[in-house]
Amino acid sequence: MTIEAVVFDVGRVLYQWQLRHLFAKIVSDEARLEKLLGEVVTEQWHFQHDQGRTLAEMVPERIALYPDFETEIRAYATRFNESIPGPVPGSLELVERLDADGVPLFAITNFGAEFWAGFRPTAPIFDRFREIVVSGEEKLAKPDPAIFALAERRFGLPAERMLFIDDNRANVDAAAACGWHAHHFTAADRLEADLARRGLI
Repeated sequence: MTIEAVVFDVGRVLYQWQLRHLFAKIVSDEARLEKLLGEVVTEQWHFQHDQGRTLAEMVPERIALYPDFETEIRAYATRFNESIPGPVPGSLELVERLDADGVPLFAITNFGAEFWAGFRPTAPIFDRFREIVVSGEEKLAKPDPAIFALAERRFGLPAERMLFIDDNRANVDAAAACGWHAHHFTAADRLEADLARRGLI
């Protein structure tokens, strides 16, 4: 069946994301930095915000567990954009090419609602997208099949007419199981080749 739209993930597909990029500016002691990233402000803990928990819930709770890291935990909440150093090389150019060719663009992103509100205004590339499903706003996160079902309804197209692109294999597999065409993102040049093969660029 013909693919009519392309659906992007955001983090590590369109924009780089690394908590270390923020905290390396704050913590000079390597052992402390490794403990911070490995135990205190971890991606697993951060995922709670992607799933819909508020920073007002998460931050005081974490400080109570790790009072010696209060400064860093508060920086996570107030300086999150510094964990996003810039676009993934080549990806935004592909978005621009697809948009120029009239391909409808959408996104499904695991992103906390509060962090998305702070990041979205810095990224005008998303003006090219018709709709973006944000996990923290919906309180549904990939790879839950429910978020893909929601996206179908929101985007107004059946799964089999959309190509979903994500760097996380579990998310790609979940989308494929829901009937979507799927691409496991590793680099923009490989995505470009796949888009060309599918006749989308």
